[in-house]
Amino acid sequence: MNNAFVINGGKPLKGEITPQGAKNEALQVISAVLLTDQKITISNIPDIKDVNKLIELLGDMGVIVEKIDDDTYTFTAKDIDLDFFQSEAFKSKGGGLRGSIMIVGPLLARFGKAAIPKPGGDKIGRRRLDTHFLGFEKLGARFDYNPDNGFFNVDASNLQGTYILLDEASVTGTANIVMAAVLAKGVTTIYNAACEPYLQQLCKMLNRMGAKISGIGSNLLTIEGVTSLGGTEHRLLPDMIEIGSFIGLAAMTGSEITIKDVKYPELGMIPDVFKRLGIKLELRGDDIYIPAQDHYEIETFIDGSIMTIADAPWPGFTPDLLSIVLVVAIQAKGSVLIHQKMFESRLFFVDKLLDMGAQIILCDPHRATVIGLDKQVQLRGISMTSPDIRAGVSLLIAALSAQGKSTIYNIEQIERGYQHIDARLKALGADITRI
Repeated sequence: MNNAFVINGGKPLKGEITPQGAKNEALQVISAVLLTDQKITISNIPDIKDVNKLIELLGDMGVIVEKIDDDTYTFTAKDIDLDFFQSEAFKSKGGGLRGSIMIVGPLLARFGKAAIPKPGGDKIGRRRLDTHFLGFEKLGARFDYNPDNGFFNVDASNLQGTYILLDEASVTGTANIVMAAVLAKGVTTIYNAACEPYLQQLCKMLNRMGAKISGIGSNLLTIEGVTSLGGTEHRLLPDMIEIGSFIGLAAMTGSEITIKDVKYPELGMIPDVFKRLGIKLELRGDDIYIPAQDHYEIETFIDGSIMTIADAPWPGFTPDLLSIVLVVAIQAKGSVLIHQKMFESRLFFVDKLLDMGAQIILCDPHRATVIGLDKQVQLRGISMTSPDIRAGVSLLIAALSAQGKSTIYNIEQIERGYQHIDARLKALGADITRI
């Protein structure tokens, strides 16, 4: 039997909580250590499965990994064992880790070859990797799929800079192509590039290593190839998905919570979207303070029509927080339409929320209308299973606000993305036990 969380909900929480380092940034910048034989120090690394697996994978490949303290590691990628990529060990490890695709760009750039097992991961609809492959091909890489062992072999002995218009503004796709291009000959231009803060962080780190990337923060990146890169130090941003989750948690449980060290300028429109749900929050230094609220009311648009909250590529609202917004809206006053544009089947966890007493109309796989209960009715605790990382935390927030006992199974889905979440919630006064 897998681990589960048992939660006795309905209690207000109180206190301070510090967000972990950004998971999505970690997977990119840790992969970037392969671009140099010099030492790289990275701090604020979250202690979560997806990231630990990637660090372990780098160790298996021959990277010298040293843990300096809880959240800081040094990486020296001097002697890399390129034969490791054809091995069964790599297949089993790399195949189970979506982040493993991120090592391909750096390997192609530095060694001119790589192999990748066919990827797996979350159940949130198809996540295509075409963007990565098309970008590498434009730079001159050749792909060869071997159906016998399920590997793509990639040959990139002569990468040349070029103009690339991405078919979608994929964050990991952009990061991977940027890492391949920094050591290519000549100039690469990437248009329709993703411009998430994670990606800006990666580009700034690469520039400190000696890369020449301009246009950072925009959707048009220009990369002048260089011959080699050196070492650097890098600190990850706090995880904006955790920050959004904690804002939602505070509102839904009527708790007074301070979220520490949030790097507010990097949060884009996240605080504003929660304000649109009627949640009061104030910035104190670099902390977000949320007072205990008995009540929050969803704004309507100026013409009086129902508020719609939809995801969009950055600087739009991140799809990873839509499930959180949906759950928080359950106890708001008023109605909201949640429109999940970027992924399909991410809304399928609403059946669990209906069992708990939420008023939600699932219109189709992409849209759900939430009719707020205005805290007139409490949700009731139930047993449920978490389908993916973000839904898992949304269900956790619902359970903490519900009357009675809830059990959440399949919590390794939550723990792929959130470190020591039970201990950190207990510190706020939550009644949560791991079984």
